[in-house]
Amino acid sequence: MFQRIRAPYLALGSILIPLVFSLLYPEGLTIIILAVWSVAAACFGMWYIHRLAENEQKAILRSLERTAIATLNHHRHDWMNDLQVLYGYIRMNKHDKSAAYVETIKERVAEDSKISKLGVPSLVFYLQSFRVNAGNLQLSVQVEEQLRLDTVMSPEDGESLASIVIETVRAYQYGGDRSSWGEVRRLTLFFGMDHNDVIVRFEGSGMPDDSNLLKQIRSVHGSERIRTEKLPTGDMLQIRMECQT
Repeated sequence: MFQRIRAPYLALGSILIPLVFSLLYPEGLTIIILAVWSVAAACFGMWYIHRLAENEQKAILRSLERTAIATLNHHRHDWMNDLQVLYGYIRMNKHDKSAAYVETIKERVAEDSKISKLGVPSLVFYLQSFRVNAGNLQLSVQVEEQLRLDTVMSPEDGESLASIVIETVRAYQYGGDRSSWGEVRRLTLFFGMDHNDVIVRFEGSGMPDDSNLLKQIRSVHGSERIRTEKLPTGDMLQIRMECQT
């Protein structure tokens, strides 16, 4: 990787060779060689950097495709499990349990629908694909009715909020007491509005310290419109972001 990054700089540095000759032998042919060499080195450097950028974009796209495929397979597996449970209840004539299970499925589908309508693609993709690499963390997401973040904040603020949510979930997922990492941990996210603020509430045992988290968030995003609040009831952390559409 280091060699690939260094290649365009070596090409541009090679201009020193004809430059030295042009200083030692200031003749017309030497100056022409210097000009041609400089143009060739510059063209090579730009072409090489462009190729590296294309390769990085392809790598990112392949990674997203793998995650999307894994997410679809995970949802397909969940649906197969649901169908097997329903089929079992129907065969045993347990109509009350089958009806209750259908209601559970409807609630989960409705919640997934709300997530998909949040309007911030990176946030939606992260939440919808979280279960693929969740490890020992069980994430539950609740969204206020009719909430669409893209209608109350700019795309830039939406991406900032997505980064904050992802960083906070990861801080909870990989922080805290190491002795509890082998246990299944539960975290609930709630997205809603409070006047002109978007609020994201995190509820789960072992939440990261809000003061340290605020420092991390502001060091990355540098916004005074982002506030964290440690709620008095239980292990709950709330993040507020003032909307400026």
